[in-house]
Amino acid sequence: MSLTSTFDVAIVGCGPVGALAACLLGRAGLSVVVLEQERVHYPLPRAVHLDHEMVRLFQSAGLADRIVPDMVDTDGHLHVGARGQAIRYMGTVGLARPFGWSNDWFFYQPELEAHLRAGFAAMPNVSLRLGAEFAGVTQDETQVTLRYSQDGADHGVTARWLIACDGSRSPVRKALDIALDDLGFEEPWLVVDAHVDGPVAFPPIAGVPPEADLQRLSVMMCDPARPATVVPGRGQHRRWELMLLPGEDDAAMSAPEAVAELVRPWIGEVPHTVIRSATYRFHGLVAHRWQAGRVFLAGDAAHQTPPFFGQGMCHGLRDVANLAWKMAAVVHEGADPAILDTYQAERDPHVRAVIGAAVAAGRYICELDAERAAARDAEMVARAAAQTGTHQTAADLIPPIGAGMILAGSTGAGERFVQPVLGCGRKLDDCAGQGWRLFARGAVPGAAAVTTIDIDTIDDGGALAQWLNDRGAPAVLVRPDHYVFGTGMPAALIAARAASLGLVAEAAA
Repeated sequence: MSLTSTFDVAIVGCGPVGALAACLLGRAGLSVVVLEQERVHYPLPRAVHLDHEMVRLFQSAGLADRIVPDMVDTDGHLHVGARGQAIRYMGTVGLARPFGWSNDWFFYQPELEAHLRAGFAAMPNVSLRLGAEFAGVTQDETQVTLRYSQDGADHGVTARWLIACDGSRSPVRKALDIALDDLGFEEPWLVVDAHVDGPVAFPPIAGVPPEADLQRLSVMMCDPARPATVVPGRGQHRRWELMLLPGEDDAAMSAPEAVAELVRPWIGEVPHTVIRSATYRFHGLVAHRWQAGRVFLAGDAAHQTPPFFGQGMCHGLRDVANLAWKMAAVVHEGADPAILDTYQAERDPHVRAVIGAAVAAGRYICELDAERAAARDAEMVARAAAQTGTHQTAADLIPPIGAGMILAGSTGAGERFVQPVLGCGRKLDDCAGQGWRLFARGAVPGAAAVTTIDIDTIDDGGALAQWLNDRGAPAVLVRPDHYVFGTGMPAALIAARAASLGLVAEAAA
């Protein structure tokens, strides 16, 4: 077995999660090797939805200008009851965009993967090895040794850390004998992707808000005859997710004639081409351990989310963003490697909260009993009426970080920080930069690894001042992944950051 030199990070799997990890780590100056079993990325769509936080991560990686033109932003989610009445609306039309981007984005996965790979292709510190099949992993106190086969030969690579982004069947997770926690949801669904030359047809739906455009919403038909989701897409791409009923055979329902019959009510005579149909079991699963020494699970290797709010891939991209800045802090700042032990503490409760919301939605969406469905509809319509004047979007399902690398007890700690659009038309991160940022009123002393910004010099219409006022805080320190580390006096925040990273207190510049 040939053994190559040591890298900072080895990544197994170059789907979107692994590719973003390579972009973020490479951009941070770490040496990275990416092992991918397939020679070419998968040519058909699988995931289709991202939220504003993911687009902000693309922005962090310098990829937004490349990726955004090939996506389409849409207007949220609509759930329709058994008798064709809107029972839950999570729309975003007319609402503020505090994070700088629209909440819901749809994409074509082969395009997204190509853009992400192009993002690190020119980085000399990132090596992509295609046709590399994982064979095993060992580790000691200083490094991980990863074995793989490629072109009929056995190879090995050593790295300080390994991130397993190798999917729901994760050979790395299995090699580490890490079990999955089953959150008690499994339903069979048929997923159909098509290029459609025209709008999708919907039956009459009562109670749809006047501002809602059905072509720009993810519409969940909670019909006990067959629950189904109609998903918008970029360009001519459309997706249907159709629940399989008891007794229906996966292969039979995936046959072209069966698929044609199922989508006919939505398409009619509109020209279209079905490009993919596949059956899935929608699961709620979370790994018991996300870390085994120097090996970290990310994306579907660590958790699997029912797709009812489109958060599956989002979880994985958050995972690697969380790891990337911490690994960079260890390599470049000499931070205590123990900060990586906060990974699961931060991400696991976050993922479980969203999976819980998705499972709860899945249970009422998948109701096949007509009487119970009618009772469900009445309850949800009454609940919506009681909440008139309030607005909930899918973004509201994402909780703050509750424990880990945050200044516990300070107001706003763990929240996602806002990104106002400035008077010049650019977004905050484009002007304030990336990394650690401290926002305060007036000029404040900084530290070598913290960028300080006087909010009085930012033409943001008062958004940052309002954020601080709402939390009664003189300053806020924001982490590289855009979550709030904490609020308080500037010098105290800089000192708290140093302590959290295990550094000698940073002197003010």
